[in-house]
Amino acid sequence: MNDVDVVVVGAGVTGLTAAVRLREAGLDVVVLEARDRVGGRLLTETVDGVRLEIGGQWVSPDQTALLAMIDELGLTTYPRYRSGESVYIGRDGVRKTFHGDAFPVPAETAVEIKRVAAELDRLAAQMDPLVPWDHPLAVELDQMSFAHWLSSQTSDQEARDNIGLYIGPAMLTKPAHTFSALSAVLMAASAGGFAHLLDADFILDRRVDGGLQEVPLRLAARLEGLVRLSTPVDQISWDGTSAVAGGYRARHVVLAVPPTLVNRIRFAPALPPVQAQMRQHQSFGLVVKLHITYETPFWREEGLSGTAFSPYALVHEAYDNSNEDVAGDDRGILVGFVSDVRADALLALDAGTRREEVLTSLAAYYGPGALSPVAYYESPWQSDEWTAGAFGTSFDIGSLTRYGRHLRTPVGPLSFVSSDVAGLGFQHVDGAIRMGEAAAAAIVEQR
Repeated sequence: MNDVDVVVVGAGVTGLTAAVRLREAGLDVVVLEARDRVGGRLLTETVDGVRLEIGGQWVSPDQTALLAMIDELGLTTYPRYRSGESVYIGRDGVRKTFHGDAFPVPAETAVEIKRVAAELDRLAAQMDPLVPWDHPLAVELDQMSFAHWLSSQTSDQEARDNIGLYIGPAMLTKPAHTFSALSAVLMAASAGGFAHLLDADFILDRRVDGGLQEVPLRLAARLEGLVRLSTPVDQISWDGTSAVAGGYRARHVVLAVPPTLVNRIRFAPALPPVQAQMRQHQSFGLVVKLHITYETPFWREEGLSGTAFSPYALVHEAYDNSNEDVAGDDRGILVGFVSDVRADALLALDAGTRREEVLTSLAAYYGPGALSPVAYYESPWQSDEWTAGAFGTSFDIGSLTRYGRHLRTPVGPLSFVSSDVAGLGFQHVDGAIRMGEAAAAAIVEQR
């Protein structure tokens, strides 16, 4: 049995941030990671000769914790390609191009989108995303689905579908009838307002040279061999002063894993009932992230930015994801997303049919050139043993107010943190860093 001050379970950005800060404070730390790599839901790999960001990848101007970490680690960024017109396919099935962040919808629909978005922003401004259950309308909003809330706000179907797209398929990756209006307001508040989610040029602003996985890779390098890979933790014994995990005895154990993985660990003694119950009401969404590579970014020649949206298409959003930081690589890459129930249907098909359906959907945005890629890849998070979904977890209806205040409550020597329980930066790398910093600070304060 090895004695350390802190065992960190999980070598994603949250766990590695916590471990680095704890070590900087002079504590003995070990990080135990189930996978054979670091990074958690961040993964940059070369597939069929193309560098792909299979997990998270974008950096927005409001993600100050991530931006500070990028600077600290000596990383650099570059802007996402966005010159030219974007594409929108509306309820009428007609393809239209546009500039800016206002979809080319009927005038009355545009008015409704703006009005409902303003109401979401008003509600988000009343919320501290660290304590959403303290919102003045928390109980009321948590007891109705976001779909119901949208119906109560406007009778315009296309307005509802577009607002729903930004929160549901695009962010929480769940149908709008399966999560609460309070969860939707939290998503908006955690991004600094719904207006930021509406603006793809803001929230998908920049990328990291070499890929966003460089953040956890460089954090792990600072730990100089203290990360143990391929070491899943399936049992933790604990009392009021210490815990044993993975063959290490420690005064503190930081569980820096998604809430869904906490319930896969056998605790002796068992966690308080509210802790186990709470995580039964948190679940991952589902999205298939698509990476389609072409000989050239042909859409640019046609005056298109590569940005495309439609609540009615199989691929509900897509972007130019070409690797601008790779000198001499003239290939064009589109990244697209198929979410929630459409992802269910897509994944029920064989690989060849899935590819055909996806390319047909992209061709509706970009024309027949989209039908002839040189490489095609689907991110596999839905079948990943240690994730089984994407992008992150959220509560079911009524559960955020019931359980939320217990999210970050330590149990004896055990603490629970991840981007899934963040306030600002909820479900993003920015939130993961904030939670890792907070976990480390709390332990250092107790020393």
